[in-house]
Amino acid sequence: QVDLVESGGGLVQAGGSLRLSCAGSGHTWRLNAMAWFRQAPGKEREFVAAITRVDRSTYYRDSVKGRFTISRDNAKNTLSLQMNSLKPEDTAVYFCAARSGGDVRRNSAEYDIWGQGTQVTVSS
Repeated sequence: QVDLVESGGGLVQAGGSLRLSCAGSGHTWRLNAMAWFRQAPGKEREFVAAITRVDRSTYYRDSVKGRFTISRDNAKNTLSLQMNSLKPEDTAVYFCAARSGGDVRRNSAEYDIWGQGTQVTVSS
């Protein structure tokens, strides 16, 4: 079993910054490709960013490129998301996810390990 626990969410004004963290424990060898997804009220869960384990290649949805940065520390089994220039439309519950496969996928169904989520609210 492997567990993921997110932290770092909160309330911030538009233009502000937040840093989300995700800590893995247990069978962390399963934490290959990792990603952040988000889900706003009444909307489907959507891909935000992802990173591979070995070469740390990164991938982003277009709307966060240049504002968000995903990173990971394999030695500590942690995943981070630095979010700058936040906008009200970034408001959502953010989830950390991982898959045993090494390649990144943008479909949430391809990830089988999930955290409980952390709320990010951006006020205008």
